[in-house]
Amino acid sequence: METLLRVNALSHSFDYPLFNSLNFTLDKKQSIAVTGVSGSGKSTLLHICSTLLKPKGGEVFINGKDIYRLPSDELVNIRRNSVGIIFQSHFLFKGFSVKENMEIATVLTKSDFDKELIERLGISHILNNKVGDISGGQQQRVSLARILLKKPKIIFADEPTGNLDAVTAGEVTALLFDYIKANNAALFLVTHDLNLAKRCERAYKLENFALTTLQ
Repeated sequence: METLLRVNALSHSFDYPLFNSLNFTLDKKQSIAVTGVSGSGKSTLLHICSTLLKPKGGEVFINGKDIYRLPSDELVNIRRNSVGIIFQSHFLFKGFSVKENMEIATVLTKSDFDKELIERLGISHILNNKVGDISGGQQQRVSLARILLKKPKIIFADEPTGNLDAVTAGEVTALLFDYIKANNAALFLVTHDLNLAKRCERAYKLENFALTTLQ
């Protein structure tokens, strides 16, 4: 199985320690969930693994490359072409239309505008609406569409269903798992939802500076 993400002896702290000597791998078509109390370091771990934050110690490999030892232009290239990050905040351009927000992703990565994906997310009828005029749940789906249109090899998702109703959350979750299987991709998920975490092939709890298997 091809390994897309490998973490070796990863450690990080701010004014206090968050985690020490974490080790794990994530192969294509696999999913990992990390849970834990607020402040345990879940989102920080996601940021480090997804190219956004250099760790205090250890190594992160994406596609076999030690990303924090790469020149900045190569790191940006990996972030643009191999990584998709779903944040709790949507980071959409609210003065632009839904379609324009998604076209940004397709232009940067030279990918196709996938009409079937847009239909499945239930946003085809709002393509011409300004992002500032649609609901929070719709913005979450637009944000997800923009990420998936890039065709990333690893999706990093920080509470991807937190702002969605139960039905839409189920649809979005199914879409994420279907995507990684169909595209030989992988999913790294941070969530407080234990039921969602247990749908992943591996689920961990971040506590006492370490990852423990979630029972």
